[in-house]
Amino acid sequence: MIRTLHEGLLADGIKVPLAKLCAWFGVPRRTVYYKPTKAAPKVDARFAEPIKALIEKEPSFGYRTVAWLLGFNKNTVQRIFQIKGWQVRKRPIGMRPRIEAVPSVATAPNERWSTDLCRVWSGRDGWTTLALVIDCHTRELLGWHLSRSGKSTTAASALEHALINRFGTLGKVTREFLLRCDNGLVFTSHKYTALVRSYGLKQEFITPHCPQQNGMVERVIRTIKEQCIHRQRFDSIQHATRAIGDWISFYNNQRPHQSLDMKTPAEAFALAA
Repeated sequence: MIRTLHEGLLADGIKVPLAKLCAWFGVPRRTVYYKPTKAAPKVDARFAEPIKALIEKEPSFGYRTVAWLLGFNKNTVQRIFQIKGWQVRKRPIGMRPRIEAVPSVATAPNERWSTDLCRVWSGRDGWTTLALVIDCHTRELLGWHLSRSGKSTTAASALEHALINRFGTLGKVTREFLLRCDNGLVFTSHKYTALVRSYGLKQEFITPHCPQQNGMVERVIRTIKEQCIHRQRFDSIQHATRAIGDWISFYNNQRPHQSLDMKTPAEAFALAA
């Protein structure tokens, strides 16, 4: 108030010292002259250094994942992220209209699996195709196959890998469950659909042009691109296969998943089995 009055008087050409104005209005001078200063927040190097090392190695990790992997309190890690400006860059949200979709969720393991394909640049071997199969309950990446071919044989190899990985053998399952996929030529081909039926699975096709209905495997593909494929320059398909295999092992056994209460997919399956 005093400073506002002082500035108003100066604007009118009247010079009155601040001390005199304080005396007239009975306001302590220290309240007018004092400017509060906030000390810079301190960050403990014991926390900051391992956090920095981890996010330099894995820049797409958020504070919850970092906290879980390092065994730190998530609120402490979040505060350090904010102070240091280490927040994960968020993807822009588009304005495309979304339709109401049947979610690709499951209440138990081996109730619904989901599969899809993506392309991977493999250096001298050119573009290759990566097929993935996940369990929609545990988010475990059960089967995968990287091939020069984008045909149904690649998707079939990933499915057979998933069956062996989950059941220990390749054969007809004892109880039918769903395999969700899109309407691409690979998944609608006679060869692939016949193979799925032969193993006792039932295909579940999403609505055309609605990839969000296959959201779980789409999200895994985005994650593997951000954290593995786009962060390396593969020399060959063999190099890509090794790197992707290592990352999938890390994803299944070490990387916590927020929707699983910060458990890994392997831990979620062990608890549900």
